[in-house]
Amino acid sequence: MLKTKKMIPLAVPHMSGMEEKYIQKAFQENWIAPLGSNVDEFEASIASYNHVSESAVVSSGTAAIHLALQLLGVGAGDTVFCSTFTFVASINPALYLGAKPVFIDSEQETWCMSPFALKTALEDARKKNQLPKAIIVVHIYGQSAKMDEIIALAKEYGVPVVEDAAESLGGTYRNAPLGTLGDFGIFSFNGNKIITTSGGGALVAKQPEKIAEARFLASQSKEDAPYYLHHQVGYNYRLSNVLAGIGIAQMDVLNDRVAKKQEIFATYEKGLADVPSVVMMPELDVAKGNRWLSTMTFCVDEVGKTPEDVMELLKARGIDSRLLWKPMHQQPLFQDALFYADEAGDVATKLYETGLCLPSSTQMTQEEQEYVIDTVKEILIK
Repeated sequence: MLKTKKMIPLAVPHMSGMEEKYIQKAFQENWIAPLGSNVDEFEASIASYNHVSESAVVSSGTAAIHLALQLLGVGAGDTVFCSTFTFVASINPALYLGAKPVFIDSEQETWCMSPFALKTALEDARKKNQLPKAIIVVHIYGQSAKMDEIIALAKEYGVPVVEDAAESLGGTYRNAPLGTLGDFGIFSFNGNKIITTSGGGALVAKQPEKIAEARFLASQSKEDAPYYLHHQVGYNYRLSNVLAGIGIAQMDVLNDRVAKKQEIFATYEKGLADVPSVVMMPELDVAKGNRWLSTMTFCVDEVGKTPEDVMELLKARGIDSRLLWKPMHQQPLFQDALFYADEAGDVATKLYETGLCLPSSTQMTQEEQEYVIDTVKEILIK
C-alpha cells in the first residue's frame, strides 16, 4: 500500500524546467507588457502545432470565445447553441454580448454534442426564423465530438461553428487537430490544463485575417494613429509577454504530456476492467483524444453509492477526484434556457449523476496510480 500523507491531486501544472529561461528573457528585454518576442514566438508555436497560419494568444480561453463570438457578430437578442455538458466559461461570453443560450445534449459515444439533438434544435430554430449566430461545440475532457455530422449540419443551416477545445489541445479528429475544424477554435492554458501559462488562452480561425481582427479587439481596439483613437469597443485581453514565455517552454513538451495522459487513461482502463459497473470514457475510431482527465461512469444502483459518496471516500484515503460537469441546463443561471435532449434521453444529466474524474496528473507515479485503482476497486466492489 502507498504510504504517504500527501494528497494525490486531480491535475496540477507540470513544468518542463525551461520556463525560467523565457521568463528571464522577458525581464532582460524589460518587456513585461502584453506584447513582445515571447508572445510572437508562442503564437507561432501554437499555429505551427495546429497546422494553421496564425493564432492569437489572450488572457484566457473565455476571452478567446468572447472574441470569436464578437467576430461572428453575436449581439443582443441573438441565440447561441452550446454543448450543455461543459464548464460555464463555454457559454458566459454569449451572455456578455446579450445573446440567449440554447443548450444541446451529449450523446453516449463521445459524451460531446449530440448531432441528433443539434438537428432537432436547428429544425425548430429555422421554423421560428431564429437560427443561431453560432454553435459552440465543446470537446469535453479532451475527447472529440462527432465533427463530420456537426459540421455537415452547420453548413446545411448556414451557422458558423466555434470549437471549444479548451480541454483538448493535442487531440485529433481524422488526423486534424481539434480546434481547426470549425470557423474558430479556442484553447485554454489555465493551471490545470494539459499545458499551462498560469492563465491564458488562444484563438485560431479558418480565415487568417480574423486573427488580426481578434488581436485588434483584444488590444482595446486602439487604432493605428499618433494619438489614442477608438472607433469601437475593445478589450484588455492580450497575454503577458512573461506568461507567453512559460507557454513557449510548455509547447515543447506538449506531445510528451499528451502521451503520458493517454498512458494514464490506458492504465485505468486496464486496471478497472474487472469492475463490472465501471465504463471508461469512450472514444471514436476516427479520433484520438488527449485524455486531459481520465473519466469513468459506474452503475450507482449496483454499487449503492453516488459519485459524491465515492469522491468523499477517495478523499478520506488521500485521493483527489471530481464530479463530472453539472450540465448547463441544470444550472440555476440558465433555468429559463431551452434544452434539446439526445434521442436516448438526457444523456448529459445521466453522465453527471453516474460519473467521476480520476487523478490524471502527468507527474503521478505508477505506485500512486496503482493505489488509486486499488482504492476505487475497494470502494466500488461490494
